[in-house]
Amino acid sequence: QVQLVESGGGLVQAGGSLRLSCAASGRTINRYLMGWFRQAPGKEREFVAAISWSGGWTHYTDSVKGRCTISRDNAKNTVYLQMESLKSEDTAVYYCAAKVNPLLIGFQEGAQYDYWGQGTQVTVSS
Repeated sequence: QVQLVESGGGLVQAGGSLRLSCAASGRTINRYLMGWFRQAPGKEREFVAAISWSGGWTHYTDSVKGRCTISRDNAKNTVYLQMESLKSEDTAVYYCAAKVNPLLIGFQEGAQYDYWGQGTQVTVSS
């Protein structure tokens, strides 16, 4: 089993920055594809970003391209999401997820992920 714990969320003004962290325990995640998802009030969960096990491949949803950077430190068993130029529409609970199958197939689909964190709230005030 893998436990994922997100941190780094909070209240920030529009235009500000946050760095979310996802610390894994119970098993190494260094061969897993990792993703970040978010869910805003009244909306469905949506894909935000993903990173391959090596960190050599990343992908972002269009709404965060150029503003967010996903990275990982396999030695620390941790994944990060650096968010810049935050907008009010970025307000959501952000979830970290681990996909045991490292293949890229379905990386934007939450159902393809095997482990999830409890989420961290990001609130952007305008």
